[in-house]
Amino acid sequence: MISSRSRILYLATTLVGLVGLALSATPASATTGSAGAKVVTRHTKLGNVLVDGRGRTLYLFEKDKGTASTCYGACASVWPPLTTGANAKASGLRGARLGTTRRKDGKTEVTVAGHPLYTYAGDQRAGDVKGQGLDQFGAEWYVLGANGHKIEDGS
Repeated sequence: MISSRSRILYLATTLVGLVGLALSATPASATTGSAGAKVVTRHTKLGNVLVDGRGRTLYLFEKDKGTASTCYGACASVWPPLTTGANAKASGLRGARLGTTRRKDGKTEVTVAGHPLYTYAGDQRAGDVKGQGLDQFGAEWYVLGANGHKIEDGS
């Protein structure tokens, strides 16, 4: 049974994400159109993490199993998947493999070390890590280090 405090926290973090999405100057979708997505590293308060070509922090969703995404609908509006229309490119990865996976909606999502990648609507500036450790849409969200593994510190 979920406690009232957990429900309130969940609703509050979801609301913050939706408000951030509405106020964000960037589009809700992390889709790169016909261009290839870029994954690079950036130094943040959590250390060197993976970011997209605009400097937005990339996250993994612990509910995802293998390369299959489970984030659609409301989830994808708060946690936009990093999709690509061409070959994705990476710089700064250390031993992590860049790849792609086909989503149920037909889009091609970028993966690192087998994890589908997402940005967070609540991150307002390049390098923000406000989604770190949040429990939303059925599981936790974590930033990824340059090695493609989740970073648990700082959540």
